[in-house]
Amino acid sequence: MPALTRFVLRHKALVTLLWIVVAAAGVMTLSGTTHRMTNNFAMPGQAFRVDNQIAGEYGNGGSQTPYVPVITVAPGERVTDPAAAAATGQAFAAIAKAVPGVRIADYHTTHDSAFVTRDGRTTFALVYTAPVTGFGGPDAGPAIARAVSSALPPGWHAGLTGAQLLASGKPAAKGTGVMAEVMIGSLGALIILALVFGSFLALLPLLIGGISVLATFLLVGGLTEITGVSQIVEFLIALIGLGVAIDYSLLVVSRWREERAAGRDNQAAVTEAMNHAGRAVVFSGLTVAIGLLSMIVLPVPMLRSVGYGGVLVPLVSVAVAVTLLPVILATIGPRLDWPRLRTERSASRVFSAWARTVYRHRWTAALAGLGIMAVLMLPALSLHLGEPGSAAQATAGPAHDALVTLTGGGIPSGVITPAEVLTSAGSQQAVAAQAAHLPGVYTAVAPGTPDFHRAGTAIVSVLPAAESSVPAGQATITGLEHSLLGGRGVLGVGGDGASLIDFDHAVYGDFPLMLALIGVATFGLLTRAFRSVLLAAKAVVFNLISLAAAYGVLTWVFQDGHGSQAVFGIPATGAITMWVPLMVFAFLFGLSMDYEVFILTRIREAYDRTGSAREAVTEGLGRTGRLVTSAAAILMLSFVSMSTSSMTDLKILATGLGAGILVDAVVIRCLLVPAMVALFGKANWWLPAPLGRLLRIPAGPAGAAGAVSPAAETTRVPALTAGR
Repeated sequence: MPALTRFVLRHKALVTLLWIVVAAAGVMTLSGTTHRMTNNFAMPGQAFRVDNQIAGEYGNGGSQTPYVPVITVAPGERVTDPAAAAATGQAFAAIAKAVPGVRIADYHTTHDSAFVTRDGRTTFALVYTAPVTGFGGPDAGPAIARAVSSALPPGWHAGLTGAQLLASGKPAAKGTGVMAEVMIGSLGALIILALVFGSFLALLPLLIGGISVLATFLLVGGLTEITGVSQIVEFLIALIGLGVAIDYSLLVVSRWREERAAGRDNQAAVTEAMNHAGRAVVFSGLTVAIGLLSMIVLPVPMLRSVGYGGVLVPLVSVAVAVTLLPVILATIGPRLDWPRLRTERSASRVFSAWARTVYRHRWTAALAGLGIMAVLMLPALSLHLGEPGSAAQATAGPAHDALVTLTGGGIPSGVITPAEVLTSAGSQQAVAAQAAHLPGVYTAVAPGTPDFHRAGTAIVSVLPAAESSVPAGQATITGLEHSLLGGRGVLGVGGDGASLIDFDHAVYGDFPLMLALIGVATFGLLTRAFRSVLLAAKAVVFNLISLAAAYGVLTWVFQDGHGSQAVFGIPATGAITMWVPLMVFAFLFGLSMDYEVFILTRIREAYDRTGSAREAVTEGLGRTGRLVTSAAAILMLSFVSMSTSSMTDLKILATGLGAGILVDAVVIRCLLVPAMVALFGKANWWLPAPLGRLLRIPAGPAGAAGAVSPAAETTRVPALTAGR
């Protein structure tokens, strides 16, 4: 780190020009990058193969859930009346003229009374359209709604619903865009930074964060030319990238101010700050990147793309923080540090006093912290993976109203997520009859119209009573697969529900192994950072505990509905979005490790200097406690900004990440970490010599301090042993 710092300080103009050019290029290519992002969730598996075959041969359907137009006839009429049946059939048939290539199943084409409500006045259709492979793709909804409405007799009413319309959120309050969310997060971060620094230095982390975000978008733009990148990456770069870069800048700038307050000249202060805080930033960025690397090995293109883009977020933030930031501090840093309403001459009195209290009452603090974490983790035992139910998607608007019309008439909401059974021609009626009698199936239809027959195949639409995204609906789809797959004439079972089941098996089947591999890799990295076996192991274990607590909060708030209605206007979802726990793990595992690295590297540094665990804990937490709290608050604001999106999935993701960061910063890092360091005593600093050589821990005062045995410590500092 000192060598890198000397290099960038010798080439200030070149480093500055480089990042200006990169940021400018990021601005110019930003629109094209975001436009090329996709929402493809495809993966290997039975459902993927069948969905691709259906989409290829029929040009519609597959994993794409259908639009569901709803018609209510005039008072005194019934859908089953011959004239009304013909009129509804013509209205639905008008869709095919307005949107070529659709496939339609309704009462007129199936003569199945399951398409009619109890009062006989309302009916619906399933309209399968061409799959949409990217965000911002063609939306057939308006054309379908216009076609149906224009074909209705006077006094009739039409509505339109469907899983994709409900998932887009509440039309009356579409939520904020990415840039608006960034502005919200940036404004909140600026307020916190102003309180931390009390000078114009508050603007510097925002500058570093902005350049980091633009540079990451530039690199991801190159990735979009090579492979598909999910639009979720856009939110992660803009919000999490901004928060991470600000965190890293906050740590470095605070250490620089501390060194200047200790009497060093500006150049020496920059070098010393980078030698300590810059080193911690590098290890923090690497731990975040390790967590995100787990996404790349998964057999889901969307998640792999999140891994590619996500790994770039911390790495670019680190690159900017260790190159551009020291240049700015060395040139205009002192002038920015005005009016200097707050200084770093001494450690925080509040956090120093807290550290001494925790050290003194370490057993009480440890038990209290573990008790809090146990309570937060408990709801995670009932976590269900799937997708939020329709009731938790749009809570108002036309799509919600149309669905309420159906469910109020006795038609279950599961009809919006039908399964698609591909059969050989001539087998469809027998398959439909078999499927209709399976538990959880509302009805199964095999229309005789040409659009349900292609190339020697036919399609049976199976309508579950419960939506296939929630546990009850997934049980129905699982039963359907067990009963039909391998049967006569059945070529496969597709649809959204079958895809979710394949996702679960493909992603979470090897999740424990992936968790173990990442844990081992992180342990090795942190052992080198802390020069301690026990501190590294404790960091990994505590990260897993905070992850479980985040899952518990997600389950309790969204799945079980405790507070989701009051805060977000969303009732209980019944399930957590399938990919959210994995995303929370990938980001939270690394992000929460930031604070562990910030605190423990400072504790390690203080211990190397004093030889006293008590002094190390007091100084470490006193110097970093306020930074960790401020950094966590800034990240929380980023997640709050993300939660203002109209998409329920992003609200769930933002809540999981926010809860994990808050719990980690408050309970883990400010309570459990100092308590455990106090309890473990001299064992904290044990590092076997062979492991030190394997990890290439440098010899010398720091390395030697990290490699001594507990017995040697007792001999070296006998008067302090009892206070450790």
